Amino acid sequence: MQCSWKSVMLLALASIAIQYTAIRTFSTKPLSLLYSGLTPTGHAVNCSLRDLTKLGRQRLEGTDQGCDEARTPSASSVDSVNANKRIHILILATTRSGSSFVGQLFNQHPEVFYLFEPLYHVQLALLPRLSQSKNQAERRVMLGAAREMLRSLYHCQLSSLETYIRPRPSNHSTDKLFRRGASRSLCTPPVCEAPLGLEAQSLVLADEGECVRRCGPLNLSLAADTCRGKRHAAIKTVRIPQISDLRALIQDPRLNLKVVQLVRDPRGILASRIETFRDTYRLWRLWRATGRRPHNLDLGQINTVCEDFLRSVSTGLLSRPAWLRGRYMLLRYEDLARFPLQKARELYAFLGLDLDHSVEDWIINNTRGTSDLSSRQKFTTVRDSAANAENWRVKLSFDMVVYTQTACKPLLELLGYKRVFHPRELRNVSRSLVEDRTFLPFL
Repeated sequence: MQCSWKSVMLLALASIAIQYTAIRTFSTKPLSLLYSGLTPTGHAVNCSLRDLTKLGRQRLEGTDQGCDEARTPSASSVDSVNANKRIHILILATTRSGSSFVGQLFNQHPEVFYLFEPLYHVQLALLPRLSQSKNQAERRVMLGAAREMLRSLYHCQLSSLETYIRPRPSNHSTDKLFRRGASRSLCTPPVCEAPLGLEAQSLVLADEGECVRRCGPLNLSLAADTCRGKRHAAIKTVRIPQISDLRALIQDPRLNLKVVQLVRDPRGILASRIETFRDTYRLWRLWRATGRRPHNLDLGQINTVCEDFLRSVSTGLLSRPAWLRGRYMLLRYEDLARFPLQKARELYAFLGLDLDHSVEDWIINNTRGTSDLSSRQKFTTVRDSAANAENWRVKLSFDMVVYTQTACKPLLELLGYKRVFHPRELRNVSRSLVEDRTFLPFL
């Protein structure tokens, strides 16, 4: 039988497609099914063929290690190797949880290169409506790109941002980097081209807009050089839902990545979002004003926060997989707001860094602001932090609080946030709804 060249080509392409599908299939799920008898109960089924062969040998020898333990070096060996290495820090948070404040704890350190939310550009280019999307395929696309971007940025490859910034930078320069003014390293020499005296530098660092006006376009090549000249790097993001989404980066021995997961009472997050994102949370404001919940209200706006927090915190606090050992610390915003210096010292101790006096000075100067200033400048970090921690109690209606604490009950219990059962109890701000708890780093 003779075949035309077109038939031969079609058969070849079909064969390639079938082989690719088979490879993809067997590299994800079936291995865990075919070798499930070798996998110890209670460990993650996420093993390569090499891992599973090793596990089978260990089972015969009477040992019982999971894939994480079989593949990951011991904590002591990792610590000894990384003791003097550059430390990469990721602040994992959600919007309106106090992440800007935590970011400044690193931004003020002279040896830390800090970036404020660089993944904004990735989301804007790929999935501008991600916050409303429940499509898991879209989320995977975003997370894959986000992980690669973080990896590049920690290696000071800032040119990787150029792919996502719109309009695309010309000659590696742009005036469109999101919240550039929030980064000390990007607003001072040699990155900032303006000849600034000490007074002007102070003004630039206090006002993000002033930084952009005085410094002009950002040269990403200069910024990359500055990044390489710093001993450590820190990035803040609200665009990674859960700690498990970072596993590949945490396990990368070249990164020496440590994650600070910032959490906040979801009732406080909701109140802050209603005030800040007025269009997105318009129906919530209508509920608060009328006392009647709109039938088309998107309850997922707060439900998703609690679900992501619960899964992530359960992994970090309860499951404690081996790949997180020495790499994870939970920080409650309310604790930081009440005891800023103490919590900052604990945070730096976990990271193995010295708390520079400039960080301490910044904390003292930026946690004693007035509530009036906080209300007028929504993104400021200057505020009366202790008073701000629970001011949601006078901003939400009792019905909204009841709904939120019912939907988020498991999370509230896990993190030590007390529920209220009467309007008087809600408004009695002299009685804190934050339990005194100690969340030790996973070491």
